[in-house]
Amino acid sequence: MAAARALMFQGTGSDVGKSLIVAGLARAFTLRGLAVRPFKPQNMSNNAAVTADGGEIGRAQALQARAARTPASIHMNPVLLKPQSEIGAQIVVQGRVYGSAKAAAYQQMKNDLLPFVLDSFTRLRSEADIVLIEGAGSAAEVNLRANDIANMGFARAAAVPVVLIGDIDRGGVIASLVGTKAVLAPEDAALVCGFIVNKFRGDAALFAAGMERIAQATGWQALGLVPYFADARLLPAEDALALEQNRPSKPQARLRIAVPILPHIANFDDLDPLDAEPSVDVVRVRLGAALPGDADLIVLPGSKATIADLAALRTAGFDIDIAAHRRRGGMVLGLCGGFQMLGRSIADPGGIEGPPGAVEGLGLLDVATTLSAEKRLEPVRGTTSDGAPFTGYEMHMGVTEGPDCARPFARLADGSPEGAVSADSRVLGTYVHGLFADDRQRAAWLARFQGTATIAYDVLVERTLDALAAHLAAHLDLDRLLTLAR
Repeated sequence: MAAARALMFQGTGSDVGKSLIVAGLARAFTLRGLAVRPFKPQNMSNNAAVTADGGEIGRAQALQARAARTPASIHMNPVLLKPQSEIGAQIVVQGRVYGSAKAAAYQQMKNDLLPFVLDSFTRLRSEADIVLIEGAGSAAEVNLRANDIANMGFARAAAVPVVLIGDIDRGGVIASLVGTKAVLAPEDAALVCGFIVNKFRGDAALFAAGMERIAQATGWQALGLVPYFADARLLPAEDALALEQNRPSKPQARLRIAVPILPHIANFDDLDPLDAEPSVDVVRVRLGAALPGDADLIVLPGSKATIADLAALRTAGFDIDIAAHRRRGGMVLGLCGGFQMLGRSIADPGGIEGPPGAVEGLGLLDVATTLSAEKRLEPVRGTTSDGAPFTGYEMHMGVTEGPDCARPFARLADGSPEGAVSADSRVLGTYVHGLFADDRQRAAWLARFQGTATIAYDVLVERTLDALAAHLAAHLDLDRLLTLAR
């Protein structure tokens, strides 16, 4: 089979909308009958998804696969960096843990990882009509260009054309696009075939001269001015930058869920389906603030560095807020790393997350966790203790055991127990991600608080992807993009 066409979308910076544009185009071209595959050579995110072929990739590539109506594969994101500290990260290669490295050491590893990246890209090209490639961060990070595998380094190695995306919403888009051309090596700049200005608000006619000025200064063709797509908030986000965005207020919400935002929060998209419910107010609480005293439920989400985040939780005083919530009869749910924090202790004898050692947990569940190098990556289904069915996935390192596990949170399809529940049923912990995306499970949780689920989450995501595809088709020349791909 002839190799598929390919087109790469790079950005002038992080969070300019690369992931969403690739997702929207994946759906748009799929609706035209093309076999589309998304690809991101290197991603850095603690929001990950389990793939059909038994590994993990960035959440954004899983969403893009869904947009392309194809199963998510480890080859769609062959290198995934999962930050564990301010300077170091776990490295996942083709779906499996490859090792850990600090930032400087990782730069020297990239040449060894490029063959994996090119192998995955070649596999995807063999099964598609077009591969849509997403860059990482900024194309202008010339200080990292020597060993780059995420942006121009990959584009050069794979000989693929590049479309550059700028974000007008943050300001300075003319300077960011023209400046990127100024700092790129001539050989890299020659790969850029055009640019897109994203997240525009207002009268497009007022920026026509701006588009012309960018084209004149760079020699790149203007491929479109894309208006701000407000419903992007309804789709799973790529990384924690999305947590900084403002969300619509919900003055009529009946259920209030408090979520402490810790430094190494992971898979926070677990809460997106709850946030999408009109009757639910998901309150994200930053370090330095207090958990609201009127919360109905406190959720401790996943973490990529559980022991470090537990220390941050205590330093912020969240442990005091959680204890007060429990004394008032409130309910607490721990997801994955949050489940581990709720126990009596967390031990890391092998130094998986940092220096070997053990720490006391919050003591709200009579369980203890021992971290280990073996990582469980499995799609799961089953029934929770209240009789509600669910589908989801597990993605964790460590084993949790103790008396409260005799009251499991759920029974998996094979009959095995999962998670733990306190004696008074007010504290629950589970390793299952994606619970609330299952309408049956979300409805059961809202019913605990006399609430009602009103949305079909999968339908909402599908409609949003269709709307995003239509939005891009209205403002970009899809035929022109296909012509530019090679």
